[in-house]
Parts: sequence; C-alpha cells; structure tokens
Amino acid sequence: MRRPIAVLFAGVMVLMPTACSSSDPAATTAAPSTTALLTTDPPSTPEPTTMETTPPMTIPDVTISGPVTGGKGAVVLGPGGIDLSTIGYVQDEYFVSGTASTLSATDPSAPFTTRIVVRRPKDVATASGRVAVEWLNVTAGFDTAPDWTSAHVEFAREHWIWVGVSAQEVGIVGRDGALVPLALKLADPDRYSSLSHPGDSYSYDIFSQVGAAIRTHADTLLGGATPSSVIAFGESQSAMRLTTYINEVAASARVFDGYFVHSRGAVGAPLSQAPLADVKSADPTLFRTDLTVPVLNFITETDLVGERLAYVRARQDDTDMVHTWEVAGTSHVDYYGLGLGDTDDGSGAADAALVAAMSLPPSSIYGGVINCDLPINTGPQTYVLRAAIAALAKWVESGSAPVSTPRLELDDAGALKVDAQGNALGGVRSPQVDAPVARLSGGGQSGESFCGLFGTTAPFDAATLASLYPDRQTQVDRWNSAIDAAVAAGTLLAPDAEALRAALG
Repeated sequence: MRRPIAVLFAGVMVLMPTACSSSDPAATTAAPSTTALLTTDPPSTPEPTTMETTPPMTIPDVTISGPVTGGKGAVVLGPGGIDLSTIGYVQDEYFVSGTASTLSATDPSAPFTTRIVVRRPKDVATASGRVAVEWLNVTAGFDTAPDWTSAHVEFAREHWIWVGVSAQEVGIVGRDGALVPLALKLADPDRYSSLSHPGDSYSYDIFSQVGAAIRTHADTLLGGATPSSVIAFGESQSAMRLTTYINEVAASARVFDGYFVHSRGAVGAPLSQAPLADVKSADPTLFRTDLTVPVLNFITETDLVGERLAYVRARQDDTDMVHTWEVAGTSHVDYYGLGLGDTDDGSGAADAALVAAMSLPPSSIYGGVINCDLPINTGPQTYVLRAAIAALAKWVESGSAPVSTPRLELDDAGALKVDAQGNALGGVRSPQVDAPVARLSGGGQSGESFCGLFGTTAPFDAATLASLYPDRQTQVDRWNSAIDAAVAAGTLLAPDAEALRAALG
C-alpha cells in the first residue's frame, strides 16, 4: 500500500527544530478561527473528493549528521526508559537539517535543525523492515516517547525500528512550568547547541521530511536495513498533530504508509500559530473519508468523555481506511506508561507487577515527583495497544483491515455506562474488566500536575471478591476465558495472553 515519495535532492540545506504544545491535552479546546490563512479552509468534515487526485508534493532532501556524540555523552529523551540492551536494541541520535514550509502558501520557508533518535535491533539483519516514526510528545515541557514506552515489547519482539522525532519547538528549548529541565538545550546545552526551530507552524513539513529521509537515508539512519513500511505514531498532543497532518498534508506528501493516532481529542492541532497567524482546526475535527492509507485511532475512556479531550464530539463511523478502538478500563496515561513500562524487558516480571497493581495500586509516580489524590489506573492499555499496532501493521502490509470493534456505551447524558462493579460497558474488552478485581476508570482523578489524565483504580473489597469468585479456581477460569475471548477478537496477542495467564498464577 506504499505510496510514491517525490524527493528533491537539493544538496545541503540549513537548520531547524519544531514548536510548542498549544495542543496540550490539558488545554481547553478553542473555537475554530475564521482567519483565511490556508489555500483550503478545513471543513468540519473534510471534503472526500480530492485525495486520489492530489498530486504528490516534492519533499526536500535533508542533511543528516551523526551519530551525535559530545556534551554530557547521553541522549536526552524523557525521564526514563528501558535498558535497551535487555531487549537486544541499540540507540543512535542524529541531527536533521533542512528548510521547511507551513501549510500556507504565503508564509516564507524557514531553516531548521532538529534531532531524531533511532532505536533498532542490535543485529540489524533481524530488522523486520517495519519502521515506527513517533512524533515525540512535549506536553511535559520536554520530549517524551509514550508510544515507545507503552508498546516497546511489541516493537522488540517483531523487530521494528523506532524513530523518535523532535518535531516541536518546546522539546528543544523548553517552556516555563516544565516538571524537570529536560528540554534539549536546557539538559545539555553543548550537545544540542546547533539545534534551531522556526516554530510549530513548520512542524508538519519537518515531520514529512524526516519521514521521507527514513527511505532516502536508510543506510545512515537504519544501519543499512531496508524499510518495507513506514508508519507514523503520535500520542495525546502528538495525536492531535497527526490528526491535522492526516487531513491537511498526507494526501500530497505521501510519506507514510499508515498512521497510529493514540489518545486524540475532539479538535486537531492548530494549522498555524504564533508567531504566524493563529489558525485553529475545525471543532470538532473529523478524519477525512477519502484516505488511501490506513489510520488506527486508539481512544481511552479519558479521551472519549473527559472534559479536557471530549473526543466523543468527533466520533465517526469506521471507514475503509479509518478504524477506531475505544478501550474499556483505560485512562489517557496509566501506571504502565508512567514508569512500570520503563522496566519491562518482556520477561513477564512487569506483567506480574501490573496484574498485582490492580489490587494494590499506586497514587504517586516517579519516586513522588507527582502525587495524585487517588490510586491511578492500572488497566489493560499496553496489551490492547500492542494488538492494535500489530493489526495496523498487517493492514498496511496486506490490505486486510481489522474487524471493527464495539464502541464504549454511553447513556443519554453522555456518561459511560457501567456494570454492577463500575467498569465500563462496551468497547474493546480485556480480562482486566471482564474478570475484574478492581474498578478501572479513565476518570475520577485529581491531584498535582497532570493527575486528571491518569484515571483511577478502586480495588474490590473482600466481600465483592467473594461474591464474584467463590473460590480461586472460579477466578482463574473466568480470567482465562476472558483472555481467550480477547485473543479471538484480535485485541490481545498470543504472547501477551500467555503472560497474563502466568501473571495471575
């Protein structure tokens, strides 16, 4: 299903890094602007008539430097991460320089230099050819890689190459109020002194140019591996960036073979912003219906009905090229994504810890850096996420779309319908909600910083557990039956099913 990429080899171009987080999920969505900046103003439902006929654009070539060394001697990316050697991976960092444009035909082009991080199998001969290109998230005021953290077990066992892109300016220069000074120029001024960024209005073109370079500079960036499919990933504010990219850029750029949009809100990211004109996406922003490559849209409970994201306003039926998975028992970010995943080497220890955490959930993370008022969500997101990624890869490679999944059930007031134990009805099911030991929710949380996005876990008391499971064997049988149902539905992968069976004991 790969589309052609037109690449202009224009020699050495100048520098850049990309811009800020005005699409932060904690921000309140704004009404769309009527400023006439774009050549085509995006309607609420993008017109389904131009995708196939849109001519491919010329993607400028970029200059690659690296692997980068110097400074303090380490790649700066997020507050933690798995020891790559434990999963057979290595990491390199590169600087990418070029000249970027905005979505407006009237804005001047601008030079940039940004950085990318490449993680690949140590034995590059084992690489599958699948490349995940993640738009790094800057909500915390620095680059993080939430999809790598939550799905690296699946990436590693299927031998993906992963590329993280510093597409936005905040990841490079930081902003006031960041939890820790991990923006690149703050964390290591010497190593990242050459980076520069013209602003987030240029981020879409920067992302295209890096995506194209995965193929044109594969010998350098991928260690000689040949990319067979290049799939874009983005979570939260990065998912909102991808939503805008899919609607406004994908048709003409034709860089990516598919898109994984993880935890978006009702409104896409701005098409343009300060210091250029402020142009919002339509509210709500629907995916256009004439796409020619697959999009898998992954939605948690928090994303769907939480007031900060309110994705429910942008709900749309599945199409030939857009499928949505709404996942019961999940929050925007959870215990696995907030630290436990950084320890998961695929051995089963993290699976056992996550299952146990449903009965003894934490309320603080990162050694007390963030403290929430209630225990945070310890639900099934990572397992469903892995299955969704596998389904998207198969869809991209074979053209065979996954079966449509049920949507989460809502009452007349727009709230989630729940069962007798308080777990959501409908949506993608898992043993964690169908053989429960706790109420797992995407809402109900408060406390410091971003706690409102972390959901809640309320373990059942002894009386409730006894009413559900009169003996241990009943619980085990129900857990295993729920695992079998999820595997049959294609929403739980066989290796994870075995890990969950073992985790319950």
